[in-house]
Amino acid sequence: MHCPFCRHEDTKVSDSRATEDGSAIRRRRTCPVCERKFTTVEQVQLTVVKRSGVTEPFNRDKVIKGATKACQGRPVTPAQLAALGQQVEESLRSSGQAEIPAEAVGVAILGPLGELDPVAYLRFASVYKNYESVDDFAAEIEAMRARLDESSATTEGRQSSRPGPKSVSQEPLIG
Repeated sequence: MHCPFCRHEDTKVSDSRATEDGSAIRRRRTCPVCERKFTTVEQVQLTVVKRSGVTEPFNRDKVIKGATKACQGRPVTPAQLAALGQQVEESLRSSGQAEIPAEAVGVAILGPLGELDPVAYLRFASVYKNYESVDDFAAEIEAMRARLDESSATTEGRQSSRPGPKSVSQEPLIG
């Protein structure tokens, strides 16, 4: 590592610590020539490999933007979308791979999005999984119901998280 002050080519690491979120390493360095101290931050760069073979750096904002489109008109806050983006990035980083296939990014989005909003999940899945008919939607809805039934069966003492029909009394709009 070059010293940013005198450009000497060899510096000494005096301290190394992981950042609070664990996504990078902060190193405190000292230059033996000018004796000045400086800090460097090292972070693994995630790279997304697209179907065409083109690579680009992972961009959390693109994940959030895609999820935002799926959540349009749904009761989902920007803070929830930001948390989803962070969760997806952490999931991809924990895989231990520096190069992530684009398909893996889509799969990593589906799980948290399904927990956040089932309708947004269906919207995203319809594009990601390239649904071609109503039958594709019906099959996905049945798979979602099966997952809900499984999770409610394994969680004793808690009610099913699948909402039932609501009985709402409403007066007619036209008198």
